[in-house]
Amino acid sequence: MLNIDDPADTDNTPAIWRLGFRPFFLGGAVVAALYIPIWLMGWFTPQYSLFNGEFWANVVPLWWHPHEMLFGFAMAIVCGFLLTAAQAWTNQPTMKGGVLALTFGCWLAARLLLLLPFNIPLWLPALFDSLFLGISAATLWRCIYTAKQWRNIGFPIMLVVALVVNLVTYYALYERNFSLSTQLWQAMIWWLAMVITIVGGRVIPFFTAMKLQHSKPDPIQALEITLLLVMGLLFVQSVLHLFPREIEQGILLSAGILQLVRVSRWKGHKTFKEPMLWSLHVSYWALPATLLAMAWQINNEFAYRTLLHLFAVGGIASLCLSMISRVSLGHTSRNIYQGPNMVLAFIGIPLAAIFRAVMPLWLPQYSSTWLWLAGACWFISFGMFVWHYAPILTKPRLDGRPG
Repeated sequence: MLNIDDPADTDNTPAIWRLGFRPFFLGGAVVAALYIPIWLMGWFTPQYSLFNGEFWANVVPLWWHPHEMLFGFAMAIVCGFLLTAAQAWTNQPTMKGGVLALTFGCWLAARLLLLLPFNIPLWLPALFDSLFLGISAATLWRCIYTAKQWRNIGFPIMLVVALVVNLVTYYALYERNFSLSTQLWQAMIWWLAMVITIVGGRVIPFFTAMKLQHSKPDPIQALEITLLLVMGLLFVQSVLHLFPREIEQGILLSAGILQLVRVSRWKGHKTFKEPMLWSLHVSYWALPATLLAMAWQINNEFAYRTLLHLFAVGGIASLCLSMISRVSLGHTSRNIYQGPNMVLAFIGIPLAAIFRAVMPLWLPQYSSTWLWLAGACWFISFGMFVWHYAPILTKPRLDGRPG
């Protein structure tokens, strides 16, 4: 078996290219911090936007914002995490050096091409996005297949699914079919919910049990399997609309109750003294809250669409921020519970979710104010991560080991 963590093995690779979490966590956080202000300017004050060409004006409100939040920000964090975790799972090297730089470069090229203030052939950013996801999926597949670790084989398959969905989003933009785009955005939110269900179900109760020094609750297999099935149904329903609203409401309600039962077993109420723990629990609680709220508002199209942001911001973005803060410390040999003070950031994203998804439903006459407040909380939170963690992610491990 290959020793991937040998302190005697001198690594001359620049620190930023030593393991997947480094460039993708930093790049994803920078994109998160910058793109929400860019979107708000493009939406509310297009005359002052730096990117106000014809192509930009067509894609910002209807396509660019959800696409870049999902395939720019969130997918960078997901791939950075998986490329790092797979190395620990399988004891196989994932990618580093030139291959990692190339993969990150493909991700970055797609982001930059979609910022250009003039028309470009859409196949170009689509190609770079596909290379980024394809190389990541192939790397995960190689590691998992080599180690015969079949319990994790679903992750590279899910990345291939994301690659296909992404290509269809570019096709939808080319055809100006924004109804199809909306279906795909919702599908990808449930795709990310499945990733969070799998990964969160493993790490959140484990981290909690380790820190609080109590036994980790054993998963209820029937609940776990049923939950993945109903979450998968939500993904399929978003793309194909196979079921009437009444059935979809039942799926949302069932998923919400199952998620509620699951997360209530993790003893989150005992974590309030430790931000690195309660931030994980708060993020996961956004998932059952969103599912149940959407089931309740199934016949209110505006509320239904708006509530998706409760999970997109309060669940996906919040969990991403908490996880990248934790992983960045752990994988650079720092004490996870003695890192930079991120309490304000961990509070800011759930507040942004409330401003974005709840307040416009309660006081819709102030919707623009709520959006700007949500954007401010978001920018401060991810800006704090970039400020505190850029030096950590761009420097070698404290213990001198590779990675």
